[in-house]
Amino acid sequence: MKFHWLLIHTAALSSFIATSPAEASPDSTLPGIPQSTPSGLLQVAQAMVSDSFKWAIKSKEQPADQPAAQLPATQSAAAQPETPQKTTYFQRARSYGTHPESDPPRYVRNLAKTGIDAFKDLDWLDVGLDYRVRYELRDNDIRRNSLLTDHPVLLRTRGYVGIRNILDPFRMAVEFEDARGYNSQFPRDNRDWNPFELIQTYGELYFKGALGQDDLGNHRPIRIRGGRMAWEAVDRRLLGNNQWRNTTNNFEGFRVTFGQEANDWEFDAWGMQPVIRDINEFDGRNKGQWFYGAVGHWRKWSDVITLQPYFMGLKQDGRDGRQAERDIYAPSIRAYGVVPNTNIDFDFGAIYQFGQDNGRKKSAWSYLLEVGYTAKHDWKPRLSAFYSFVSGDRDPNDNVDNRFERFFGFARPWSPDDYLVMENVKAPKLVFEFSPHKDVSIDGGYSWFWLASDKDRFNNLLSVSTPNAFNRDVTGESGDFIGQSINARINYKLAPLVDTTLGYSHFMNGEFVKNRQQAALGEVADSSNFFYAEVSIRAFK
Repeated sequence: MKFHWLLIHTAALSSFIATSPAEASPDSTLPGIPQSTPSGLLQVAQAMVSDSFKWAIKSKEQPADQPAAQLPATQSAAAQPETPQKTTYFQRARSYGTHPESDPPRYVRNLAKTGIDAFKDLDWLDVGLDYRVRYELRDNDIRRNSLLTDHPVLLRTRGYVGIRNILDPFRMAVEFEDARGYNSQFPRDNRDWNPFELIQTYGELYFKGALGQDDLGNHRPIRIRGGRMAWEAVDRRLLGNNQWRNTTNNFEGFRVTFGQEANDWEFDAWGMQPVIRDINEFDGRNKGQWFYGAVGHWRKWSDVITLQPYFMGLKQDGRDGRQAERDIYAPSIRAYGVVPNTNIDFDFGAIYQFGQDNGRKKSAWSYLLEVGYTAKHDWKPRLSAFYSFVSGDRDPNDNVDNRFERFFGFARPWSPDDYLVMENVKAPKLVFEFSPHKDVSIDGGYSWFWLASDKDRFNNLLSVSTPNAFNRDVTGESGDFIGQSINARINYKLAPLVDTTLGYSHFMNGEFVKNRQQAALGEVADSSNFFYAEVSIRAFK
């Protein structure tokens, strides 16, 4: 059944591509795009490398869209400065684990640039194929309803095909994923298991110079996408596609982008319905939920600071009784950069949420701050300190819900063992990073975790494969200390197409975890251990 729906989905996209605007019926055009607009196809890609490898290839917009600034006509070639001229306003944040996946993904390559002679003229085709296998050892996993040692093996295959340029302004992309998990003592869930799925199938209208050029000569395009999409925004904390997890967050709807990453400003807006990951059937969207938002990027001063004002919202229809009625709004701001004439970097974010949540008034907030220092050394060592506060519900009996809504964020930056999410937590952290060789990256840290409200829940505690009634003590008598953890990770590029990772995390349970384990299981564990070994293989350099 799943295979038949896959064929239908692919055929629908093919029909959209093959039908010209002049011939299309109202049902065959993308909603929100005038029929008089010319047709075209999209660029293909998505990444599979773990999230913060220092040696990972950093994908950028195509060079054709980012021409280098031209020298004045009177300046001779001999008089050109030795240092390269600035060609992009973009500056990557140095903060740990906050870098969104590239678009197209990192495992995707343009065939003309693969070095294979047979493909040298295929500059209109982007292709990627990626396979990942990860072994995990999870001892006393606090997410589970049993204190035991588990040895899951997770397999994930992704493939990507994208078309651009040749039919501009029409472009398109299709991305396939097969995610499976074996050898676990617990039932399958859609965090690990989602076989034979299309995670991206979209068409795009791409107008290269629609908004002119910036002062560096980079084109300001307009990009309009419609279909199924997976992407990450800002620092991934509220919108991420979960590169670490075996399965992927994705959505169906529309996205419009003004400008590109290289420009001094960029604006991105979307209206989407989340895709429900179904273990046994082809995935479909949640028709009773809308996730929408807009992100602005101001990079004019990016040598010092990049500003990202943004807004996200969630509207959920509860009339059918299967989900709660919710209407949540989240205005936010992020600022990151490097202090001038120093090696000190910073990343600050603040988010406020309001609206209605299941009959209660919503009032929640979060702020995050990271400061780092990178030493002048060939190994590029960086030491950083991070602190975040994410509100929890103060009183379960009043008419105000203070629990922060993390939308579709990425959990791993909070803790490498997937215990923490962006909800009801106070989390200071120290992190170190260095690269002793161009093919080796090492990082690790020490973290402490408290509940922001001792009367609200610890989301992931005892929440996998069991009702989560025991992850909250509304009296507050179980305490507020969740625990502390120490972790380390080594990334090694074994071969040009093979990346390997070894990681370990030791979590020391705090009073809240122990008290709730005692209440739920009748036994407690002082700590838990998480070790993993991962190999990722892609098809093209």
